[in-house]
Formats: sequence, structure tokens, C-alpha cells
Amino acid sequence: MTLTHPHLEVSIGTQRLRLFDDMRLLREWSCSTSKFGIGFTEGSNKTPLGRFVVKEKHGEGADSGTIFKARQPVGHWAPGMETKSDLVLTRILWLHGTEPRNQNTFQRYIYIHGTNDENSIGRPASHGCIRLRNREVTELFNLVPVGTPVWIEE
Repeated sequence: MTLTHPHLEVSIGTQRLRLFDDMRLLREWSCSTSKFGIGFTEGSNKTPLGRFVVKEKHGEGADSGTIFKARQPVGHWAPGMETKSDLVLTRILWLHGTEPRNQNTFQRYIYIHGTNDENSIGRPASHGCIRLRNREVTELFNLVPVGTPVWIEE
């Protein structure tokens, strides 16, 4: 599927991420935003609001469950593996804020990514990022290019 004008909308209130092409809704997924709420401060672990773009994508071709540290593959997680960590898995769409209030988003490492805690999808549980199920983040990754606009709202 080739999209002409893709954009993403994330609703913190409904814990949904929606993919549009122009005004047409193409896909909608449950997601998980920050369990600490909304915010813009470095180190707050809060999800920022406003306008963003997908500045970088990481994980092209990686297996589902690939563990990333500093956007580099470092291992593999499989369902049922016990871990206390909040892992960044499968794919990374790294967001850059385009407004004064969220311009530090890229430096805060706010991503859309897969998770080892898929049971938390649909409720706030992250450390600031937007989490998706691993198969869904792969689908999204394959549909949107770098530069895709993202809107995160309450």
C-alpha cells in the first residue's frame, strides 16, 4: 500500500493510535502512553502533546521481539520470558517535536515502539513513549515514511 499523505494521531484519552491517508482512516490500534501522565520535561517519563514528525526509523528487517538499546539490536525477547525491564522491541519510530513546548522530544528519546508488556496495551503504562503490540508496530513501520506528521492529543 502506497500512501500519498500519511499522518498519525495518538489519543491519550482513548489510548488509540490512528493512521490516516489524507482524511481517510486506514488503521487504528490500541496503544499505551505514559503511566506518569502528560508532560514535556526531560526525565519526567511523561508523554508530550502536540505536533511531531517521525524523524528516524530503526529496526528495518529485524525479527519481532528484537531488543533495542540505544537503537541497536542487543538480543531477543519472546512471549513468556520473565523480565522486569520495560524493553524497546521490534521497531522504533523516533519522534521530533515541531513546537516550542515539545522541541526536546527527540533528545528525550520519545518513540513509537513495540513492547514486552503487550497486556498493558490500551492503558497508560509506558515511560513516556507510545507502545504498540509488536506485530502492529511492524505494520505501522512498513506503512509510514520518515517525515510522517504525528499529532498527540489528550
